[in-house]
Amino acid sequence: MEPLMIAQVRRFNRTVAQRIGALDDAYLARGRPLGQARLLWEIGEDGADVRSLRARLALDSGYLSRLLRALEADGLIEVEAGGSDGRVRTVRLTAAGRTERAGLDRSSDELAAAILAPLAPAQRTRLVGAMAEVERLLAASRLEIRVTDPGDPAARHCLQAYAAELAGRLDGGFDPRLARPVDDADITAPAGLLLVAGLDGEPVGCGALKFRREGTGWAEVKRVWISPAVRGLGLGRRLLGALESRAAAEGLRTLRLDTNRALTEAIGLYRAAGYREVPAFNDEPYAHHWFEKHLDGTPGADG
Repeated sequence: MEPLMIAQVRRFNRTVAQRIGALDDAYLARGRPLGQARLLWEIGEDGADVRSLRARLALDSGYLSRLLRALEADGLIEVEAGGSDGRVRTVRLTAAGRTERAGLDRSSDELAAAILAPLAPAQRTRLVGAMAEVERLLAASRLEIRVTDPGDPAARHCLQAYAAELAGRLDGGFDPRLARPVDDADITAPAGLLLVAGLDGEPVGCGALKFRREGTGWAEVKRVWISPAVRGLGLGRRLLGALESRAAAEGLRTLRLDTNRALTEAIGLYRAAGYREVPAFNDEPYAHHWFEKHLDGTPGADG
């Protein structure tokens, strides 16, 4: 990483921390530090379970417990066991907590207005646009990609969302029973693998490999899905790159995949990532295009 880039990020962090008052003991003059104020906002009107709060805010469990105790002592929240699982605790705002959260919202609006007010209209537009871009890039930097068992709840969520999206987008819908099978065993070691992407503890994408050891060996890319909430953050390319790295680590130098003509974004992604269209290599009934990429850089069948 370039030292100048590191230095710029640090300067940006210092400027933002100072400008928003993150260093103050009483954030937004509300009598409590930023950590407590942020937690009140995140709990929200409907409440939240402690586990999801810890994941969304990326907080150490001990620090989160101290924040919750402080808010509970001030009468702003209630913490109770949730559902049938006593290990899951739910946090809800009290009436006083809802009043405090509303005050934080008003003060946050006032701070945002104070940041924008000294600027000319064109500068405000530039700043807000730059903030939106920074927000998107920071979100992209928080994406995590991990090998996941297909039976894991996060994996099931992604695979079900994949099937549901195909059912809504493909001409005539999508029935997994009619497609070439991809069983859990096919995408579990040693036969293959499944990658799941997460953002702040929530599953937002997946991609799988089926290893084909016959001949010189290759891998088939399957079940690539990106949540609409994170499209445009480059996750598709990152997932493809991670799948390629995993295939290379297995000694496989060629990746192949098929896709439907309705999935224009996917087709564009594959072409931009260096995949070349090739003749059909399977009898997938939902496929109209077949692609191949050689990881050693040699051209594909039409190259």
